[in-house]
Amino acid sequence: MTDTDHAAARRDLVAALRRRLDVSERTLSAIEAVPRHEFVPEAHVDSAYDDRPLPIGHEQTVSAPHMVAVMTDLLDVERGDRVLEVGTGCGYHAAVVAEIVGPGSVFSAERVPELAADARERLARLGYDVTVTAGDGRDAFVDSAPFDAAYLTCAAPESVPEAILDRVQPGGRVVAPVSAGGEQRLVRLTVRADGVDREDHGGVRFVPLR
Repeated sequence: MTDTDHAAARRDLVAALRRRLDVSERTLSAIEAVPRHEFVPEAHVDSAYDDRPLPIGHEQTVSAPHMVAVMTDLLDVERGDRVLEVGTGCGYHAAVVAEIVGPGSVFSAERVPELAADARERLARLGYDVTVTAGDGRDAFVDSAPFDAAYLTCAAPESVPEAILDRVQPGGRVVAPVSAGGEQRLVRLTVRADGVDREDHGGVRFVPLR
């Protein structure tokens, strides 16, 4: 496929998401701006704009575009907001969020060193100023806190780790899949001085937090 073909496929994807999802035009514009085919292995390039997860190696996947759109919209971030991502993967989700918050505002941690290194190179090559570190997201970017929002691209067991919540300032949002009772649910937590408010946004399926 040529760059023109990929751009047309992206427009078709966004048109389908617009019909299906209740998300903002700002989020859809971010999805349309990011060349997903640059973030998937060569063997899956022709499927890059299918609305489904794709394998990226190391038993990990890149999330389906509709899920990236939903999670990004739930973050409710603005230009200049600082965002913590746990689970860089191939870097696609970070790029979508960076389209909204701007350069230097996304900080991402990836436990698999090879994925972290590849994502760091890929994001830089494509012009995204995203800070990527290899390591456990619970320990990453402590000195960069507080953040305006955070999200997990992997399913937390039972609840979002306190270490993540502690790095988000009051009024900020945390979006994450959470496993409970054998089922994964997508939740949005709003951090308050005396706790968190929780919203449930339906069943999902993600790789587990490691």
